[in-house]
Amino acid sequence: MAKSSGKRFMKLAGMTASIAGKAAKNSFKHLSSDEEKRLQARSELMQEVGIQIAETLGEMKGAVMKVGQIASQYKDVFPPEVATALEKLQKDAPPMPYAQIQAQIERELKAPVTELFSNFEEMPFAAASIGQVHKAILPSGQRVVVKVQYPGVDENCDSDLKQVRMALKIAGVLNMSKQLQEQLFNEIHQSLHDELDYIKEAHNLRVFGAFHAEDKGLIIPKVISSHSSKRILTLTEEIGETLSVAATWNNEIKQEIAKRLFHFTAGQLFGLYRMHCDPHPGNFAFRQDGSVVAYDFGSIRSYSDNEVQLFRRFAKHAIKSDVTALEQDLMALDIRRDDEKDIPGEFYKKWLSIGLKPLSIEPYQKGSFDFGNSQVHHEAIAQMRTSLKYFGQFQPSATTMMLDRTVSGQYWNLVNLGVEIDLSPLVHEYIET
Repeated sequence: MAKSSGKRFMKLAGMTASIAGKAAKNSFKHLSSDEEKRLQARSELMQEVGIQIAETLGEMKGAVMKVGQIASQYKDVFPPEVATALEKLQKDAPPMPYAQIQAQIERELKAPVTELFSNFEEMPFAAASIGQVHKAILPSGQRVVVKVQYPGVDENCDSDLKQVRMALKIAGVLNMSKQLQEQLFNEIHQSLHDELDYIKEAHNLRVFGAFHAEDKGLIIPKVISSHSSKRILTLTEEIGETLSVAATWNNEIKQEIAKRLFHFTAGQLFGLYRMHCDPHPGNFAFRQDGSVVAYDFGSIRSYSDNEVQLFRRFAKHAIKSDVTALEQDLMALDIRRDDEKDIPGEFYKKWLSIGLKPLSIEPYQKGSFDFGNSQVHHEAIAQMRTSLKYFGQFQPSATTMMLDRTVSGQYWNLVNLGVEIDLSPLVHEYIET
């Protein structure tokens, strides 16, 4: 293990040194260039840096790749060129040889695989950055899925994160204060450690399973404790179709699915003060009765009562279009910098008119919203170009980072589902205006 840790370190250190060279060369070369040329050169540098980081991390299984994936999910923290390259790391990783998986199971559960399971499929049906998932049958005949963490991933976690952060810092990618950097990387660090601890994930599954026990049509797999440990997680097999299959069903079924996805996220935030923060479509499966199966409870964020009340207040002010109160909420959330610069109310109103459309909130949108033909993301990009002069007054917030990721992820799930639905009754269920 020491040898492979040394190799990883050398590879990452090599990447950092190479990026440092590129950044220095770029700034020296364009010392006397005009502003436009400098911006163009920086964009090209960011593209190169993004590709280099993604390629290096992609070759290395485990924590370092997970770091890249997490970074790609926080798009507002990184320049678009870097985020785009890192996004490629979210695709499935090639599987690890079965011999290593078998050794890991036997080491963790202290018994031969043949004794633990009456059948164990050697070929994984899903492989990701920190582990892979196999189907199996218990001696009792119960069908299960077994999530196996790659050996040594957790040992490299902290040094991997440090190296990636250093590479991003040297490239000048982290355009934010040192304090904010600390907050964001602490959040990423915590999220990474949580995902590596399957005992914690098993606890999350039990908590969320109990919370959603009465929610008909929301299914959360049950933990098989006898076959689980810090690096192995065995769950009941809960079958469902992928999002792309569900997208072919009729709109009534899609509406049931959309309602359940909405309740899944909003119910947890406002009722449990804890939230499943990885709405990647691969973490859900769908059934033709409109049921939703949720997987992967490694990435969970807990919120204080104060934070939840602030989110609720923000939503209420957004719906009422009270931009004065909204600006105060944004300051309390550390999104709007507390400075003297004045931002016109029209700026906020324009963003509200784009952001509230999918929720069918009047006067922004009357009746059902057609997610399949949504232009909201295009409108947001166009609006960004016209509001650049105010963007210095805003910054990413550690409080809302996971929430942003979850809400935008669920928006994309509904877009890809292609549902047409009026979500305003569900909004008013959680936000009294």
